[in-house]
Amino acid sequence: MGLPPYLRIASELRARIASGELRAGQRVPSTRGITEEWGVALATATKALAVLRQEGLVRAVPGVGTIVGSDAPGAVVRAGPPRRGRRRETPPLTRERIVRTAIALADSGGSGALSMRAVAAELGVSTVVLYRHVAAKDELVALVVDAVFGEVRLPGRAPDDRRARLEASARAQWALYRRHPWLAKSVSTMRLSLSPNAMRLLEWTVAPAVECGLGTAVTLAAFVRGVAVDLEDPVDERLGLGPDAMLEFGLARLLDGLAPRVPERRPPGEGRR
Repeated sequence: MGLPPYLRIASELRARIASGELRAGQRVPSTRGITEEWGVALATATKALAVLRQEGLVRAVPGVGTIVGSDAPGAVVRAGPPRRGRRRETPPLTRERIVRTAIALADSGGSGALSMRAVAAELGVSTVVLYRHVAAKDELVALVVDAVFGEVRLPGRAPDDRRARLEASARAQWALYRRHPWLAKSVSTMRLSLSPNAMRLLEWTVAPAVECGLGTAVTLAAFVRGVAVDLEDPVDERLGLGPDAMLEFGLARLLDGLAPRVPERRPPGEGRR
């Protein structure tokens, strides 16, 4: 029998590093790139990158992706002027650094890469050391989710029209899931209430429409997250069933259904006799 697909892909990427095709500091194909190039499932792509990380050939960099490590055996380092001064010290291990590393791993390897063991390996520490800062994986996921929802930038001036505000909130959430396709699988809608940054978004959604209550915001968030679950492993879009098309169709229907519960703001005195 031949090698499993994930080991075959890891072997090919390993050869690219050894030959210099992929140089130290350069990005390696992301999980999505691997699925497109090799025609495999996202889980297979995630396992292939995990193998290379465990071998020390690649590492995840927050905001960049997975790159070839400078100390990877056989890796070609780009020529450049010699560095002067003392060698940089490794930054101290903090919760913030742990969370940033976890987000980078998930961005490059998908939801399957979000584990205490993977984060510890990426940081070059033991899981025992990691547990001194984060009590358990559940806490790690909670911290990561809150940090990611902290990226949402709400409009400086909220729409006066309440339907427009609901739509703006939905699209802000969708953009977040688009940037982090693993996010929808990593947290349930109800658990968003444990995230201060997520709650800030939900409260903003219905702030001028107290009559609707948070139930409206939670319903909207549940819909957006439900569609976003397919982002990590998208369906065949040739049939017009891609996530974006599903969001547009469903969001319009949902807002229509919520309309009776979202009364428009009336000017002072209007309707009084």
